[in-house]
Amino acid sequence: MKEVLINLAYLISASLFILGLKNLSHPKTAVRGNLIGSVGMLIAVLVTLLDKRIVDIPLIIAGLVLGAFIGTLLALKVQMTAMPQLVAVFNGLGGGASALVAGTALYEVLSKGAKPDPYFTTATVASGIIGAVTFFGSGVAFGKLQGLIRERPIRYSGEQVVKALVFGTALLLGAFLIHNPENTALYWAMTGVSSILGILLTIAIGGADMPVVIALLNSYSGLAASATGFVLQNNALIISGSLVGASGIILTNLMCKAMNRSLLNVLFGGFGEVVSEGKDVYEGKVKSTTPEEVALLLEGARRVVIVPGYGMAVAQAQYAVRDLFNLLESRGVEVEFGIHPVAGRMPGHMNVLLAEVEIPYEKMKELEDINPTFDQTDVVIVIGANDVVNPLAKTDPKSPIAGMPVLEVWRAKTVVVIKRSLSPGFAGIPNPLFAMDNTLMLFADAKKAVQEIVNALKET
Repeated sequence: MKEVLINLAYLISASLFILGLKNLSHPKTAVRGNLIGSVGMLIAVLVTLLDKRIVDIPLIIAGLVLGAFIGTLLALKVQMTAMPQLVAVFNGLGGGASALVAGTALYEVLSKGAKPDPYFTTATVASGIIGAVTFFGSGVAFGKLQGLIRERPIRYSGEQVVKALVFGTALLLGAFLIHNPENTALYWAMTGVSSILGILLTIAIGGADMPVVIALLNSYSGLAASATGFVLQNNALIISGSLVGASGIILTNLMCKAMNRSLLNVLFGGFGEVVSEGKDVYEGKVKSTTPEEVALLLEGARRVVIVPGYGMAVAQAQYAVRDLFNLLESRGVEVEFGIHPVAGRMPGHMNVLLAEVEIPYEKMKELEDINPTFDQTDVVIVIGANDVVNPLAKTDPKSPIAGMPVLEVWRAKTVVVIKRSLSPGFAGIPNPLFAMDNTLMLFADAKKAVQEIVNALKET
């Protein structure tokens, strides 16, 4: 009867996880989805504590207090622009915890004088390999996002062979451990080699592909947790880990489709390694503008589309963008936001920043919805975006971004691009949009430029 009740509680918990994920699929219900998922996890934790007779109250309270303190500190201190880095840290901690728990479980079984069966050791090996790759891969991703490591792919001769050899070595050590589980040194050797693999896999991926990397590492952390669930024979951990792993893979696939590239190309293609300044594209064709001129354009506009990019996040310009949005709307101008699925450093990065400043969700339009409207748009303001508005994706079949769905902003009457310089984006290629006849370049920090446009508009 006890086992039935425990499994029933885990089933309720899993159902809440699924319902929470469903609600997380839309910004309007995301907060509710987060709460539902949290309730599911609370049920799973409480049932596990009671089932395993983990009733050391002082220790549990200490864990709750420490966790609450760290969570509150992160919520208060971490800027919205640093969310991708925080997600990378969370992914890494999840993978690292799974590897450590699986290793500890192996020691526990051996300490009781029992010999682990192949089912147990196979799950332990899977948890160790995936967890270590996730932890160290996420560490590199954090370093790239934080600017501590070069954003461009780090490539070298024989790179793929080295990765294959390292991966093969990890698998070989795992196989030895399955046949000889008493030799715990094999487990740590396997996780050590897997750690090297995590580093090698991630340093070869450029900043343009960080949204895919974040989603993939999230999937890895779920798979590691699921494998640890098999080690511990915990149904809740198996189900929740599988859900995270599956949702991460689905999101990874969606991100790859948004860039018209395969996952293998993202992982091994070295996208953005070669940088071209494009002087022949821009020379004598780029037209600069001022905030006052942009304000005059907006004064006569009836429809405006704002396209945010990573530059908006770096400059923390979302508050100034909100002020511009509110001012234009108050004057009867129709304003919408064109959101590219891979703009920024993680899936939904731009949506998160705009939601932070309370831009209405219905104003955030996805690529397939906003593209047909550019022909009827008076002014498009591109803020810190580059590759996602590059027409080469449509016109040059030899371009690294050929076939990638992009926001076709050049079809509007006037395009204003706010950017610090003509430097290429993460793809490392020039953008002919900057030199088009209907494009004006406002070279400035995004936050400062938008605020000056707002001030100039107020004076008209």
